[in-house]
Amino acid sequence: MEQRNILDIIGVGVGPFNLGLAALLEKTECTYMCFEQKPQFNWHPGMLLEGTTLQVPFMADMVTTVDPTSPYSFLNYLHENKRLYQFYFFEKFQIPRNEYNHYCQWVANRLRGLKFSSEVTNITLHTEEDTYYEVTVQHEESVKTHYSRHIVMGIGTKPIFPKDFQSMYSDQLYHSAHYKMKREQTLKAKSITVVGSGQSAAEIVYDLLQQQQDQKYELSWYTRSKGFYPMEYSKLGLEHFSPDYTRYFYHLEPEKKQQVLQNQALLYKGISVQTINDIYELLYERTIGGEKTPIKIQALTELSNIERKEDGQRLTLYQYEQGVYQQTISDVVILATGYQSSLPSFLEGMKQYVKFDDQGQLEIDEQYKVKTTVDGASLFIQNGELHTHGVGAPDLGLGAYRNAAIINQIAGKEVYKLYKRNIFQQFGF
Repeated sequence: MEQRNILDIIGVGVGPFNLGLAALLEKTECTYMCFEQKPQFNWHPGMLLEGTTLQVPFMADMVTTVDPTSPYSFLNYLHENKRLYQFYFFEKFQIPRNEYNHYCQWVANRLRGLKFSSEVTNITLHTEEDTYYEVTVQHEESVKTHYSRHIVMGIGTKPIFPKDFQSMYSDQLYHSAHYKMKREQTLKAKSITVVGSGQSAAEIVYDLLQQQQDQKYELSWYTRSKGFYPMEYSKLGLEHFSPDYTRYFYHLEPEKKQQVLQNQALLYKGISVQTINDIYELLYERTIGGEKTPIKIQALTELSNIERKEDGQRLTLYQYEQGVYQQTISDVVILATGYQSSLPSFLEGMKQYVKFDDQGQLEIDEQYKVKTTVDGASLFIQNGELHTHGVGAPDLGLGAYRNAAIINQIAGKEVYKLYKRNIFQQFGF
């Protein structure tokens, strides 16, 4: 049999979570490569608006919660970029979103095992004399094969765009994920409608309100939610984003997990209090002296249909408590309809080995390993375990902890010390 260079780990995707994995792996003897189809690291580029911040403290970086001495910490990034005193006087826990992206790029540029412009197209499992993965990667103009004992999927989530409107996607109808790229053209419109009640929708509305007096467009903001509510951000509420709560949630029955998740939307889907205040204060300022409110804001309202007409896009809106339909015209419609994870096509060759639950979702063990029918080669997942591990799955603050748990398993020893008790409250008996 030909001699093959089998790595310990191949990471698929280089978002914040697999970037953190690579940073933490630098302290180990594990061999690794991480592949990303994009040409460089760029975190939600369509929402890197000036004045926006992370919704988690700066300690939710690649490494700090499990290794505060790491050279890849945010504080060391500030030190290396001669910004430590400026940050000290900045006196804020939530850092600018643009700076978080720049920090991630700084980390990425220092890691040898990252390969950009490299798309994983297929993964197969070898089980004959040895157990390992064969990974096919499209590197720009060439196709190469790599081998690994373990796979860590960190491909992130994709924008949710209603199927009924997908064929209409354009500069006039698009997802909030592309707002910054389409912003200049959007500001030229006569009327703009934003749909959604999460943080992205609110940030776009606030940005549009700030430009409205110069551009003179009509502005509308609708959501099917019951209101434009703030995200839960009390200190005890934040303890849901802890290893302790993840452990508690994992051991609930599957049916109970679904019920719990349905009632936890405001833990991660609402709007920050600061953004709500910014919008309200701007509206208050603009309506002094009896001036007309510069925006139509309405909850309890579903966007049921869109038709492209000569004078714009005709929206059919349904206020479901009143049971009333209404139509309006808007030049541009921005759908801030969230994100979701999906099973990547490169796993097609693995379906015979992977276990799925009754809802067709991946079965995942408590240590983030996808359950399979084979032993000796592990398939781990990052930010695809909401249904098994709860609301902390997409949270940046739990990324380093999850990576440490994965690394400890692969290394077969405690490379990073993890604590069983991290918070003040307990969630069960």
